[in-house]
Amino acid sequence: MATDYYGVLGLARGASDNDIKKAYRRLARDLHPDVNPDPEAKERFQEVSKAYQALTDPEKRRIVDLGGDPFETGGGGGGSPFGNAGFGGLGDIMDAFFGGGMGQRGPRSRTRAGADALIRLDLDLDETVFGTTKEITVDTAVLCDTCTGAGTAPGTQPATCSTCAGRGEVQSVQRSFLGQVVSSRVCPTCEGTGQVIPEPCATCGGDGRVRSRRTISVKVPAGVEDGMRIRLTGHGEVGPGGGPAGDLYVEINERPHAVFTRDGEDLHCRVTLPMTAAALGTTLSLTTLDGEEDVDIRPGTQSGTVLTLRGRGAPRLRATGRGNLMVHVEVETPTRLDAEQEKLLRELATLRGEDRPGAAPEGQGGLFSRLRDVLK
Repeated sequence: MATDYYGVLGLARGASDNDIKKAYRRLARDLHPDVNPDPEAKERFQEVSKAYQALTDPEKRRIVDLGGDPFETGGGGGGSPFGNAGFGGLGDIMDAFFGGGMGQRGPRSRTRAGADALIRLDLDLDETVFGTTKEITVDTAVLCDTCTGAGTAPGTQPATCSTCAGRGEVQSVQRSFLGQVVSSRVCPTCEGTGQVIPEPCATCGGDGRVRSRRTISVKVPAGVEDGMRIRLTGHGEVGPGGGPAGDLYVEINERPHAVFTRDGEDLHCRVTLPMTAAALGTTLSLTTLDGEEDVDIRPGTQSGTVLTLRGRGAPRLRATGRGNLMVHVEVETPTRLDAEQEKLLRELATLRGEDRPGAAPEGQGGLFSRLRDVLK
């Protein structure tokens, strides 16, 4: 039973190249060994990478669409929906009815582009607000220094595949009720490249790349937010045969702050004031990301008041200026009073006429009065 490579990527048959690329990147972001050490995730990542390779190579995808498996010996002909008739795909059908030659596609290159890589970077709030430079360690495929991507041992060269004579495909002739049928499929010896490596490089085993752990410097711009990604061109996986490297994406993970929360370019914090300070007014010393700030609390400040410190938020990433710091005020009512404090508060309540406050909710009396006026 051939593997459903579309299903591995969570796609329906006929998906576009762009959909395939997006699905692969989405899955690789969560399953890549650099970000997910779970052995099951590693195995799943290999399945996803194999599916991506099968569906982005035109020849392999042709075999998949016909129900075969391009990674099986013989190019997946055994999984062809045409059974034992010997058809390997549309090109083989054309060969059968119109003669050989129409299915010739030529060898494909051994050099292919590498995949993108993803790594998450944990940052504190002040680092995302003001920007920083970080050293990160990545583990990706890099160019083999011994063979510089050729895959051959020093002093040797690839040789023409003797199975397909360098064509990258092999043909077979079978007899059927239609007569003599000529079919073509990817060469199982050279996997369609038309070349073999008699003496592979001892360092990379003929792949042209090796895995390496290295340190990269990442410049984080001021104003980045949680979930944003920084693209480092050419720092991803080097492709097979020493192909061009993909890109490395650094995803920002902003750690929670003990005081401030963030909403885009604005910062928020809460301060608690004693009832007396809110009533009489005071000056509050607040530690912001920029340093100490004096905040004026006006007399009579109510709980729920929001004070705005302009220009004390995060920088606008693609514009000038900064957001604001929103200070949310909460007024604290004392829960325990000694005898003297209680006496003073009762005297204050008497002076203000608040010793026997009404029980009606605020605004209720006015509403009923207006209703009475309307119904008169």
